[in-house]
Amino acid sequence: MNIQSLFSLEGKVAIVTGGTGVLGGAIAHGLAGAGAKVGILGRRQEVADAVAAEIAGKGGVAIGLPADVLDKTQLQSARQRVLDKWGRVDILVNGAGGNIPGSTIVGDVTFFNMPESAVNQVMALNFNGTVLPTQIFGEVMMAQKIGSIINISSMASQRALTRVLGYSAAKSAIDIFTRWLAVDFAQKYGAGLRVNAIAPGFFIGDQNRGFLLNADGTPSPRGQTIVEHTPMARFGEPEELVGAAVWLASDASRFVTGVVVPVDGGFSAFSGV
Repeated sequence: MNIQSLFSLEGKVAIVTGGTGVLGGAIAHGLAGAGAKVGILGRRQEVADAVAAEIAGKGGVAIGLPADVLDKTQLQSARQRVLDKWGRVDILVNGAGGNIPGSTIVGDVTFFNMPESAVNQVMALNFNGTVLPTQIFGEVMMAQKIGSIINISSMASQRALTRVLGYSAAKSAIDIFTRWLAVDFAQKYGAGLRVNAIAPGFFIGDQNRGFLLNADGTPSPRGQTIVEHTPMARFGEPEELVGAAVWLASDASRFVTGVVVPVDGGFSAFSGV
């Protein structure tokens, strides 16, 4: 058995929603480095094109795909562009998502006055923003009878974290969706269709930087608590998600479906004692 070919993504086409973000962008670069042609799906054309250009500058193949993950028509247009250019879809990484301040229990916001609109918004962005792209791009995989879908979960779905009620609920929905769809796809469409998820621990991104770091780059009180409860005693680096993503996207994991893989420096294993 050739180990390199087992993990190779040569000849495969990948779509990364949220590919313009810190974590999604790192995964997109990693998939391209493993040989995949990558569609960078994001709401802003110029940013998606810039990420695609960075990948091309490193010898990879990528295109920008302007689309909102909550807009079915835009997603269908992005799918058609990919099919016209590359003829198939083998990998979908549902990286779009994030938190909404109004659904966070902090300051004057309590469980009792948290706006319903904020809860609906964070659920839509994370859950609906995973389901809809899966329907659009997964339909191509279903016709091919082969494909790997990788959802992005969170430690917020694994452990009860203070403050982030809406986000935690949304990511918990991603976990059960991953397991449910893995069973449904395998039973109805064959073993070639797989659905898994990655649950990142604590990585510094644009959305959480102000919560986890002080202005001088040192951990904030909340960030310090997280580091103390992470056995590796640090935050993750975006590139540290690439190995899990390539494994789940490649034939190296062809008998793996319905799992949520933590990449968290041991956070989910530690009791705090």
